[in-house]
Amino acid sequence: MTRLRCAILDDYLNVALMVADWSKVKDRVDVTVFDQPFASAEAAASALKDFEIICAMRERTPFPRTMFAGLPNLKLLITSGLRNAAIDMEAAKDHKVVLCGTQWGRDPTAPLTMGLILELTRNIGRENARMHAGEPLQKHVGMEIEGRTLGVIGLGKLGTKVSKLAQAFGMNVIAWSQNLTPEKCKEVGVTYVSKEELFSTADIITIHVVLSQRTRGLVGAADLARMKPTAYLVNTARGPIVDEGALLEALTQKKIAGAGVDVFSVEPLPVDHPFRKLDNMVLTPHLGYVTEDSFRNHYQQMVEGIDAWFKGEPKQRLA
Repeated sequence: MTRLRCAILDDYLNVALMVADWSKVKDRVDVTVFDQPFASAEAAASALKDFEIICAMRERTPFPRTMFAGLPNLKLLITSGLRNAAIDMEAAKDHKVVLCGTQWGRDPTAPLTMGLILELTRNIGRENARMHAGEPLQKHVGMEIEGRTLGVIGLGKLGTKVSKLAQAFGMNVIAWSQNLTPEKCKEVGVTYVSKEELFSTADIITIHVVLSQRTRGLVGAADLARMKPTAYLVNTARGPIVDEGALLEALTQKKIAGAGVDVFSVEPLPVDHPFRKLDNMVLTPHLGYVTEDSFRNHYQQMVEGIDAWFKGEPKQRLA
């Protein structure tokens, strides 16, 4: 049997080969790990043109139609998760590429969301850095979240989980999204409000909708202008859901108290991006799914997916 080449993309932490047993397919596959982002789409196509199998981690490397056209040998593409907005699924079909995904176990983004909320309101990381730097006394005055109002945009699985965690902290939870109903809110035990009311009354707003044409730019300048000057915005969903220019202006002019952001329109976030210079912004490099448990789950399923594809029984087929 001719051995095929498999590329594992964007393994920045070099964990892919450690958390899964690739020996199950190494009798048929030569595995190459790419641990850095590609400089451009052209660079990606050039590096990957000889590979028959690609394992992609979330949306770190886009696969538009032009990418598929530049990968004539590609036969199998497996992405972590069962949804990837950076992959042109129709193009995959047209180029006869089998597209598969992996299922989530637990989604660790909800605890990260609460971590960002706690950092914004209690300055744990900032005070930790000051302690390590030798500063004797605290500098920041915190805000108690018990009794405050959390506005949740999107009440799916993740938004519901965040709502339950917030309620455990004693928060009042309100929610809105384009398709959300009062009946759904009642099931979860939160209060349904309009978009305008959510932005004008919430002390903290957190976003948990899927990126789509309808949600791109969902949070714009007019929405941010409704927020209280003491309110915070948290985004662990996707960068383009928020108008980043409008957010930058609101934070620079202190129109809102701050923001905690884990996702950006361009990732990795450019080193010269103005977000990096703001002291009222907590930034994390898309940590939502970055846990050992999550990586083990996805990479093990990728190994199983490659093996199943060889046997003519592809798992979790998306296209």
